[in-house]
Amino acid sequence: MIDLNSTLDELNNFNDNTLMSQLGIEYLEIADGFVKAKMPVDHRTMQPMGILHGGASLALAETIGSMGSALMVDLSKFDVRGASISANHVGSIREGFVYGNAKLVHKGKYTHVWDIVITDENERRISISRLTNMIIKK
Repeated sequence: MIDLNSTLDELNNFNDNTLMSQLGIEYLEIADGFVKAKMPVDHRTMQPMGILHGGASLALAETIGSMGSALMVDLSKFDVRGASISANHVGSIREGFVYGNAKLVHKGKYTHVWDIVITDENERRISISRLTNMIIKK
C-alpha cells in the first residue's frame, strides 16, 4: 500500500516494470496535493526530430497527477483512473531532464483535478496540462 507516509524509494519501486520505469520517471517530492518528478530527455522520450515527444510529456503529467490521487485515497477501497487529460506544449527541449509539478486544484468525492506544469532545468515551461482522475469504488 502506498500513501503520504511512503518513502520516495517505495514510490519509485512501485513503478518497477511499468511505462514509468521505461521512460525513466523518478519521483522527487510528495506532499498532500503535490507531486514532483523528473524524466530524462533521451532516446526513450524523444520524437524523430530530436526534441521531447509530446506524448512523453503527457505520460509524465498523468503519472504524477495519478500518483497524487493514489496517495490521497485508500487503495484497498478505491481505484484511481485517468478520465481526461489535455495539454499545451509551449516549449521544446533536446537534452537533459524535464520536471513535472502536479498541484491539486479540486478534490471531490469521486473526482480529482490536477494542474501539471513541466519545465526544463532552468524552470522554462515546456508543457502545461490538466488531468481529471475518477475515484472509483472497488
